[in-house]
Amino acid sequence: MNKGAKGNNSPTLSRRRWNEVVLASPGQDSSYHFRSRSTERPVPFFSGKEIRGEFLPQEATTNGSIQPRKNRGSQWQSRVRMRRLRKSDKRAEFPRMGELGRKKRVMIVDDDPDMREVLYKKLKDKGYVVLTAADAASALRVLESTPVDVVITDFKMPGASGVELVRHIGENYRDTLTIMITGYASIEGAVQAVKAGAEEYLPKPFTYEQLYAAVEKALKKQEIRKARESEVVAPQGEFHGLIGVSRPMQEVFKAIKKAAATNATVLITGESGTGKELVARAIHYNSPRASAPFVPVNCSGIPEGLIESELFGFVKGAFTGANETRAGFFQTANGGTIFLDEISSTSLAMQAKLLRVLQDNEVRMVGSSKTKKVDVRILAATNKDLLELVRKGYFREDLYYRLNVIAIDLPPLRERGEDVLLMAKHFAQRFANEVGKPAPVFSDRVLEIFRDYPWPGNVRELENLVRRLIVMVDRPVIDVQDLPSHMRFAMIPGSNLFRSLASVEAEYIRNVLSSVNGNKTRAARILGIDRKTLREKLKRYGEGA
Repeated sequence: MNKGAKGNNSPTLSRRRWNEVVLASPGQDSSYHFRSRSTERPVPFFSGKEIRGEFLPQEATTNGSIQPRKNRGSQWQSRVRMRRLRKSDKRAEFPRMGELGRKKRVMIVDDDPDMREVLYKKLKDKGYVVLTAADAASALRVLESTPVDVVITDFKMPGASGVELVRHIGENYRDTLTIMITGYASIEGAVQAVKAGAEEYLPKPFTYEQLYAAVEKALKKQEIRKARESEVVAPQGEFHGLIGVSRPMQEVFKAIKKAAATNATVLITGESGTGKELVARAIHYNSPRASAPFVPVNCSGIPEGLIESELFGFVKGAFTGANETRAGFFQTANGGTIFLDEISSTSLAMQAKLLRVLQDNEVRMVGSSKTKKVDVRILAATNKDLLELVRKGYFREDLYYRLNVIAIDLPPLRERGEDVLLMAKHFAQRFANEVGKPAPVFSDRVLEIFRDYPWPGNVRELENLVRRLIVMVDRPVIDVQDLPSHMRFAMIPGSNLFRSLASVEAEYIRNVLSSVNGNKTRAARILGIDRKTLREKLKRYGEGA
């Protein structure tokens, strides 16, 4: 090794124009160390757009190969011939290792350099970290040192075939899935590929959309397998009763921590069943008020004529049946937090009184002429678009802005990706413990349905479904036939094909509206159209506006 490479613990390569480098043994970080033979100044090396090398057959030493050399000390070395840098490559910035580590790795194995180049560019543009190899032996050398999520391999190659590579990967690299591509498509070849363990079989020519779909399907199956095989939910996935490792939920967790550190009013929004009360509890029990009462109030569950007396209390004789003085929810929550769920269901008159509490920190019991000071933090929640209600005159604008000091919007379950699988396993374990039986395992197909189902009832629907399955199914594995019929039939591709485009569109719009509880603003946002267009479509399909 050259003197300049000694002690370097990160992949390095010369920034100058060059033709070949010396490849040393993998370091502890399982990444190769590169340095130039023509300069002492190293720079980061990645298998990316900036500088790219390919592992070629050992026999082809004249056109750029890995050729084992003699040991020098404890280092194994080889020589790799690389292409020259283009000017555009020299201007590109090198990505940080941390950024690459968060991306999925895809390796292309094909003896056709043009095919490798095309697939490399297309997959890199989709955000994947792309590695390339010209044959099976070279691909295996990469797999020994670098974790790869998906391998896309050609069927026929010099030396070991793609089928042999797929079989070897399936037997030795459980976390790596494979896709077979071939220009010699046949039923026999497809059967061989599937038997060997390939997830997909793509005959050439195929479209880029087919390629992307195959890669995404393989990655989804990989996530499902990992979720099924994990014994417990990762500790970092649970936060005060809320479970989630998806990016939207991580943002919610950050917002909860920030809201807990203040005494400001918080407005929690989200579809029904997303866990708004859990968010409110998490804010309270992470705040300085944690030792004081947390009082949840479902405003929609209290009749309009009783909500004032329930919230503020009443004195003896205030109305018929008031045989004693009774404190309301605000007095009960004094020093702590009151959670007003479904705040949008309150009347304008009640909203004016709530605004007074927010402004003066005082309540007046029904039948009393005196006010009482209270020290209560207010958290409110709704599954409706309050701003739209303000525009229509159904909700006071001043109260909206007093409540909306800190806003936390809970994502629907269908937008939370792998969280669905984590929660399904969590609920299964919890309910199995309750009934004193071993927790069953969900089949891969069931987990796939869970992942793709729209969950109009969100977390509450998932929780109730899993509870039902635990009680009703006695087998150790829960399969598709155990699911409710509406879930099984919803996942059948191509069902009821002989329908007009208008009927399909009308049904889809109805489903979207149902999933957001009739909120047209949210539905229009999901559909990618404006409210006026949505209203016109609803009139056209006889759904009303």
